[in-house]
Amino acid sequence: MERVLVDMDEVMADPMGRMIAWYESNYGRKVVYDKMENGSWVKGFPEEHQVMVRQRLHEPGFFRDLPVMKDCQEVIEAINKKYELFIVSAATEFPNSLKDKLEWLGDYFPFLSWRQVVLCGDKRLVTGDYMIDDHPRNLVHFKGKQYLYSAPHNMGVTEFHRVNDWKEVAEIFL
Repeated sequence: MERVLVDMDEVMADPMGRMIAWYESNYGRKVVYDKMENGSWVKGFPEEHQVMVRQRLHEPGFFRDLPVMKDCQEVIEAINKKYELFIVSAATEFPNSLKDKLEWLGDYFPFLSWRQVVLCGDKRLVTGDYMIDDHPRNLVHFKGKQYLYSAPHNMGVTEFHRVNDWKEVAEIFL
């Protein structure tokens, strides 16, 4: 059976959307999407608030109730029936996120087993036939077919096959 690896943040879950909504509500300032290219959506926030935004990612509970990307649940459930599926997140960068992410997956993807979840620090240790991720750094060393999930911070990247939403993922895998 072919193995599919799927990232969580900015692929299944929407931490950027949650952060932007919180920031604009609390500070009344808009985020500049054009500044997010080249790897970090934090760059889209005003420079004087970037450290604060980055610190917020380390707070307990930040990753617990993130919005789910549109159509993700249905497509993941269908992929799970057809492939060997693993959810892979470089979660140890944010130690408080580990429990949050496991509980989030349990709430929104109850059909997944705990054995299908890999919370790690570096995705170079995982292998499979396909990987869907929003960060090129996670795809560049991956030996299987690489799919870059579109996000404001990767719009300038052209070296990977791009998927823009979960409907496109479904067209490829189902």
